[in-house]
Amino acid sequence: MPSYPTAPDKLAVEPVNPLERRTAWVTGLVLLVLGVPLLLAGFWLVVLGGSSYYLIAGLGFVLTGVLLARRSPSGLWAFALVVGGTLAWALWEAGLDWWPLAARGGVVVLLGLFLMTHWVGRTWPINSPGHEGFLGARGGRWALGATLGAFLVAAVVAGFHDDNRLVGLQPLAPMGAAAAAPGDGVPPDEWHAYGRTGQGQRYSPLAQITPANVKSLEVAWEYRTGDMRGRPGDPQETTFEVTPLKVGNRLFFCTPHQSVIALDATTGAEIWRYNPEIQGQLALQHLTCRGLSYQAPATVPPPAPTPDGTCPAKLFMPTADGRVIALSPDTGKPCAAFGGGKGQIDLWAGMPNLKPGAYYSTSPVVVTSRLIIVGGTVLDNVSTKEQSGVIRAFDINTGGLVWAWDSGRPDSSAPLAAGESYTPNSPNSWSISSVDEALGMVYVPLGNQPPDQWGGNRSAAVETYSSSVVALDLATGKVRWNFQTVHHDLWDYDVPAQPSLLDLTINGTRVPALVQPTKQGEIFVLDRRTGTPLLPVSEVPAPQGAAQGDRSAPTQPKSALSFNPPPLTGRDMWGATMFDQLYCRVAFQRLRYEGRFTPPSTQGTLVYPGNFGVFNWGGVAVDPVRQMAFTTPTYLAFVSKLVPRPDDTALMVQGKQRPEGSLPSLNENFGAPFAVKLSAFLSPLGIPCQAPPWGYVAGADLTTGTVAWQHKNGTVRDLSPLPLPFRMGVPSLGGPLATAGGVAFLSGTLDNYVRAYDVNNGDEIWKARLPAGGQATPMSYAVADGRQFVVVVAGGHGSLGTKAGDYVRAYALPLAGAARPAP
Repeated sequence: MPSYPTAPDKLAVEPVNPLERRTAWVTGLVLLVLGVPLLLAGFWLVVLGGSSYYLIAGLGFVLTGVLLARRSPSGLWAFALVVGGTLAWALWEAGLDWWPLAARGGVVVLLGLFLMTHWVGRTWPINSPGHEGFLGARGGRWALGATLGAFLVAAVVAGFHDDNRLVGLQPLAPMGAAAAAPGDGVPPDEWHAYGRTGQGQRYSPLAQITPANVKSLEVAWEYRTGDMRGRPGDPQETTFEVTPLKVGNRLFFCTPHQSVIALDATTGAEIWRYNPEIQGQLALQHLTCRGLSYQAPATVPPPAPTPDGTCPAKLFMPTADGRVIALSPDTGKPCAAFGGGKGQIDLWAGMPNLKPGAYYSTSPVVVTSRLIIVGGTVLDNVSTKEQSGVIRAFDINTGGLVWAWDSGRPDSSAPLAAGESYTPNSPNSWSISSVDEALGMVYVPLGNQPPDQWGGNRSAAVETYSSSVVALDLATGKVRWNFQTVHHDLWDYDVPAQPSLLDLTINGTRVPALVQPTKQGEIFVLDRRTGTPLLPVSEVPAPQGAAQGDRSAPTQPKSALSFNPPPLTGRDMWGATMFDQLYCRVAFQRLRYEGRFTPPSTQGTLVYPGNFGVFNWGGVAVDPVRQMAFTTPTYLAFVSKLVPRPDDTALMVQGKQRPEGSLPSLNENFGAPFAVKLSAFLSPLGIPCQAPPWGYVAGADLTTGTVAWQHKNGTVRDLSPLPLPFRMGVPSLGGPLATAGGVAFLSGTLDNYVRAYDVNNGDEIWKARLPAGGQATPMSYAVADGRQFVVVVAGGHGSLGTKAGDYVRAYALPLAGAARPAP
């Protein structure tokens, strides 16, 4: 019989393809390379008391890698268990919060999708013995696909779920254009001080721009100063933080390198420019000018300056070399009658430890009818022999010293006798003060005594006035009342922002109030006559165990209106991948942290909120009609590590970043027992170790202390290597502006935008791209053709790394649609 070839056996083992073997081996090696470090670091995290997930996941990676290298389909089942376990753990820790969920599952999902590709799948021939059926390659692929699908479904659901948006906790009543703020003596179309008036509200009574028309805003004009950071001798923190003034039809502002400029408020054309000619090398930590101050004339229009140099109106400019110059708003020339014929006063008079640049007023001075009141910044954490934080009042016409209040010896405010000097290293006021001339008080926010993180040698006076808001009598300079926001401050929680003054209706009674934002997130609402809290303040227990030679305060004050975040835990750690998140978890477990006010330590302490501050010098905007605050809470953790000093000269923390020229050796604390290493709590990729959001906008009812709404704010477009507009909520530095039209503006977020918000619900209703970082506070005014302008300064911030610039930009509604403001 003829013979016929038999059919091939379908279950015969196919010959091994060398390419497939290499593919399996490389795939397994990738899983091992990723899994072994994950396993080892996960074991370390467990030893430190952290989550066991990474140890288990590392075992899963290693097991999967070994099985895949052997071309075993069980490797797919092993990784399906890794994906499923990761999903369950991620949902348990993060819920449906998209960014924390993505950080936990991103690498695992991408690897799972890679294992599902044909390139990898061909290494398991489906018709090979033991590879078919439910437990074979086909079943493993189905199991892995199912777990990946579940993860992707959770991600999609999380993408439409926002755990970081709070609305309607207490709706704020809408107010229209008819609402009017109490008279403040400044024409509604002008802006005479940093916060518009000496009350520091950052509120414009103009109402032309509303939520209904704000989307029509367009650039009305743009001016460039030519003043850019990066000159020889500039410190890292060289910043354009100014809020311009508007008087008549002129804008006045200063630049980082101290030029004063006047512009036409309608067109933005330059009228005059004054250069104060800063002399010599300066020991600068910061180089900025947040604003000018304006003395209104007795008559309108003001007469011209007289031949003897008397100016009926004045602009006051503080300079980086320690002067205050009086200029004519009309000509830009110094008012020679001020300062004994010099047109300026010398802030180094009576000051100890002469070091040009180490002391000056970065913020505008307070102006009253007869005085200017001047504070100043000293170098932080350089030595224990810095200048004094004295607050001085000078005659507004002559520049003569009237009184001087030194928190190092607070019982005397008389001018110094010949040959005397003010107390070295006493707490200083680097921020902006507010004034109520009717009550006869100036309200001064104070910092603490250097060094910030060790206070073992502080005097009783320093302990009383550090990190406080102090009310001084305008006539005498003596203390009327004092409210301390942090006891024995060891965290650089100095009071950073201008107090805002307004009248509040509480329990049916109109009360003159002071609203004080703080770095630690408390907003204290006080009776500005007495300093008595209008919203309850409680003393809460604080962690103990300060460094050798120091102590910790047993309690710290907490306000009923608080943006203090919940304490961090391991599950709050974050990263772009599971690997840098693991790094952050290990770092978190190694640091000392018992919640807010954990004392600095040689081990390294996590400080949260960090000294960047929930609120910083930008403060808040208060609406005196709605009786609410528009706020910009920021949440960033920092690390503070004390480094023992062997002597008073060795450089302990500068490393390779040693300063050039006269720039100071920051954080060395010469004369103290410890230097300090300070840094943001970041992953190796340079992103915060804590999960986003890192920045919000929020509205609060000042009469009840209730937060009405809070939303994450800003994108990472200008913070990431790729311009990705992910709305993660980013920090801001620079204050907000509120208006009577129900629109608030903010330009300080670390992406380069100016944004507008509906103050009634916090919704973002307009934004415009800026040419540089906008770390300044916007302002608003009106011009003769009826338009309301919003002015934004975009110059960037050196320490934050935002794009540098020299822009002053004005936005307005189109001229054809503008209506003249009501008289």
